[in-house]
Amino acid sequence: MKFNYYPETDSLYISLSEKTSVDSYEIAPNIVLDFDSEGQLIGIDIDHASQNVDLTRLEASSLPLKSLAFVNSK
Repeated sequence: MKFNYYPETDSLYISLSEKTSVDSYEIAPNIVLDFDSEGQLIGIDIDHASQNVDLTRLEASSLPLKSLAFVNSK
């Protein structure tokens, strides 16, 4: 799972899979779900993210992680 924030568009994309999106549904204003060819959810796109979610904090609890990476793209 990857979280990608794009400040130039103020959008947050949560990638749940490396598969390619073939279908998308807007489930609420500025929130779009992406699905693969098998109908599996593969991503969540949040436009105007700074207005819709708290970008200042990320919390995870009890995840069975094999690795954790923090990437600073600046």
